Amino acid sequence: MLKNKTILLGVTGSIAAYKAASLASILVKNHATVHVIMTEHAVNIINPITFETLTGNKCLIDTFDRNFQFNVEHIALAKKADLFIVAPATANTIAKLAHGLADDMLSTTFLACKCPKLISPAMNTNMLENPITQKNLEICASFGIKIIEPSAGHLACGDDGKGKMPEPELLFEHIAHEIAFDKDLLGKKVLVTAGPTQEAIDPVRFITNHSTGKMGFAIARAASMRGAEVTLVSGVVHEKTPLFVKRIDIKSAKDMFEAVKKNSDDCDIVIKSAAVADYRPAEYADEKMKKSDDELSIRLERTDDILKYLGEHKGNKFLCGFSMETQNMIENSKKKLVKKNLDMIVANNLKVKGAGFGTDTNIVTMITKDGEVELPILSKDDVAHKILDAIAHF
Repeated sequence: MLKNKTILLGVTGSIAAYKAASLASILVKNHATVHVIMTEHAVNIINPITFETLTGNKCLIDTFDRNFQFNVEHIALAKKADLFIVAPATANTIAKLAHGLADDMLSTTFLACKCPKLISPAMNTNMLENPITQKNLEICASFGIKIIEPSAGHLACGDDGKGKMPEPELLFEHIAHEIAFDKDLLGKKVLVTAGPTQEAIDPVRFITNHSTGKMGFAIARAASMRGAEVTLVSGVVHEKTPLFVKRIDIKSAKDMFEAVKKNSDDCDIVIKSAAVADYRPAEYADEKMKKSDDELSIRLERTDDILKYLGEHKGNKFLCGFSMETQNMIENSKKKLVKKNLDMIVANNLKVKGAGFGTDTNIVTMITKDGEVELPILSKDDVAHKILDAIAHF
């Protein structure tokens, strides 16, 4: 994901410095080139050799270190950097960065960088909430530096409160969101539906399907990474909400219909990937409908047709639907494309291994009025970006 990207990781003297090793490892595994710059206090928490082993690059501490190729090292690194993240960032370092002080390798390089910059504060709650620290963070933000909100919990000092550095996986998401993809959807509003709907039979049972929401969540995550303002309408799933995505949770098809109706009017792109239950009980079973004590009979009615509504109220929106077929996939999908007034339909065959519900991969064919593009088996994240590539260039 971060191939050909150079990340500068600044590590300061917070006890959370040990987490920075995991972040460096994640970045390297995602093919980034990582250079770690430590403050003198940070080496009391974690040994620089750890970072050198993980990244394959010399860990820099001393501005006047002569043990490198002849160049002005902090300037050379600043020119190469695609992103600079300070994680963890102490109150002392934040104060330096806010006021342009440059008295060590980290602050000097940070000041010389023109690339996107992130700061992940980590300190005692009282230090974090001190008006001076808050003002310094405001100053950093005013210069375009992104501040990653600290987590709350039990701190190393024994207190409970806000001030923990977020887990490395979340920090990686912030980095990837910032530089992994071109922001070709910047300024666009995107609505995505995901997951299954549930139609109650009685207070205990319901009709649903096997959708896990993985594909829809991948699309929402990809659109957000590409700069879009994303609203995700989701059925009951176990997926984590993507970074910077507004999530609306629903249960029934009617809930989803109302959420889509309310939130789609000012959208530029609407992608319906949710697997809506086609039927709902028209009424609860009663004693006369029982065939036996163990068998229940109910009358069903069709649920709201969300794609039909969207097609009828399309306006200037780009409308993309999904089609899951077990036979005549292309033919049936093309019919749906025309009938629902879609710009694109993404079809996959549930009988093909590696496609459909519950998998981390998918095999799809993107169909428009101009033709069709069949994709090989890909991760759902990669499929999401292929779909957005097609939409962005439509």
